[in-house]
Amino acid sequence: MKRFFFCLSLLLPIGAAQAASDTGITIRNISAAHHGRSIEMAVLYPGQGGEATSLGENGVFYGVPVYDGAAPLPGKHPVVLLSHGWGGNFKRMGWLSKGLVDKGAIVIAVNHPNSTTGDLDNLDALNHWTRAQDLSAALDQVLGDPAFAGSIDATRIYATGFSYGGWTALSLGGLKGQRDGLERFCNDPAKATSHCDDILKAGIKIADIDHTKWEASYKDSRISAVAAIDPALTWGLTGADAAELDVPVLLLGLGDDEDRLHATDTGPKGSNFQTLLAAAKVEQIAPATHFTALGLCKPNGEAILKEEKDDPVCTDPVGTDRNAVQDKIITSIARLFELE
Repeated sequence: MKRFFFCLSLLLPIGAAQAASDTGITIRNISAAHHGRSIEMAVLYPGQGGEATSLGENGVFYGVPVYDGAAPLPGKHPVVLLSHGWGGNFKRMGWLSKGLVDKGAIVIAVNHPNSTTGDLDNLDALNHWTRAQDLSAALDQVLGDPAFAGSIDATRIYATGFSYGGWTALSLGGLKGQRDGLERFCNDPAKATSHCDDILKAGIKIADIDHTKWEASYKDSRISAVAAIDPALTWGLTGADAAELDVPVLLLGLGDDEDRLHATDTGPKGSNFQTLLAAAKVEQIAPATHFTALGLCKPNGEAILKEEKDDPVCTDPVGTDRNAVQDKIITSIARLFELE
């Protein structure tokens, strides 16, 4: 785990009987020419039938109940593209996927090559543009799939993500990057994080990363709105970088004051990014930390992580209710996307 943008999952008990509408899931590999290899994609959707299973359960975290091979419910549904964080995977964002499906959306997520659990390369993971390309390619695939094309409202396509995935969602909405802004952040000892330390210890020079690709536009004109949860890489941006981000935006921040993760703080004490988006909706959720969004921990989860000397992703500020925080995130995103 030991990665700054690592995303884990929430598991809820599976009921003995299916409800009128359940969360169906289909997982497949799709072609990604920009990587020169295939990528794993998950489509979660309102459905019925299928085989009950749990998505993302492990020794530390609960997962979510889904139904493999469920038949999609009739009707047209909005689509949400979902991006996980650095070192995460779509299973670890199961709580958010299911929450949005429960609101009537079809969720499309991928395991981003080079920045996914078990497939993490610190240098290639910094090629943030490939993540936006991953989700655009996945959207193309699903829109052209007879199994889902008839169930999609193509006028209502949205993007969301957590941490590094929050940046990916913003990028799909039209935000451009500033490579030198990240370099200055990581080289400032008063600001830099353990993630920056990992990059520098690996001998990676941010200034050597392709400047043109880093700061190009990866806007997908099909995206109607964007919700970013504690987005990364927002340092050193200007109004010009945000000029193409012309869709409704929600910025969700986790924690306040000493509980706020500096690297993903878009407010005045952080990157100040949110001041570039005068029309953006900004919500702060507290008590919480960055890691509160990583799922619901099992009773012994915190102890296991301490024993393994891993990141304290199960340790919250006093008074934090992870269920309530996640419900608030789902509700806020659903409100922006005008889900049922």
